[in-house]
Amino acid sequence: MLDRHLVPLLRPALHSIATRLHRQGCSADQLTVTGFILGIATVPLVAVGHEWLALCCLLLNRLADGLDGEVARLGTPSDAGGYLDITLDFVFYAVFPLGFALADPSVNALPAAVLIASFVGTGASFLAFATQAGKRAIVSPDFAYKSLYYLDGLAEGVETVFFFALMCLLPGYFPVIAWVFAFVCLITATNRIYSGYRTLR
Repeated sequence: MLDRHLVPLLRPALHSIATRLHRQGCSADQLTVTGFILGIATVPLVAVGHEWLALCCLLLNRLADGLDGEVARLGTPSDAGGYLDITLDFVFYAVFPLGFALADPSVNALPAAVLIASFVGTGASFLAFATQAGKRAIVSPDFAYKSLYYLDGLAEGVETVFFFALMCLLPGYFPVIAWVFAFVCLITATNRIYSGYRTLR
């Protein structure tokens, strides 16, 4: 919901940093993999109670995710790079709640499981539509720089970072935050399925 408004504001700063990285020989794929490693590191950090360090890794992961696309566009963007970026992003989103489930299974396991299940709904509706949109050469005017059709919704990148950061800042409230976010994801998935189906009919 907020991506279309916030991303254009951040792109000039990201482009400036990406230009420097590109000149130093840093590739988009290197940034993608580095960001993924930082993202996966949040799981053990949260599990052992280092939520603040996990928050730092989360923010660095999102920074790398913003930079890899900018670096790619400074050269020649590849389908392989776009595939790697999208795949590792979705894997990171799915594993992030595991840290909280491991930290306190009796309290956090169920809301974490429901949240991960809700991610399947948002991810499946997103990727399935992108596949069909690609066949029809449908483009998204608000996200033309993306490597696939970006079907927006109530829960997008900005909202995900907000909820993940809130979990790190208030780990004792993880169940409440997870249930709320899962509900937001349910609304997003439902809307995407409905609007996607109507668009493709």
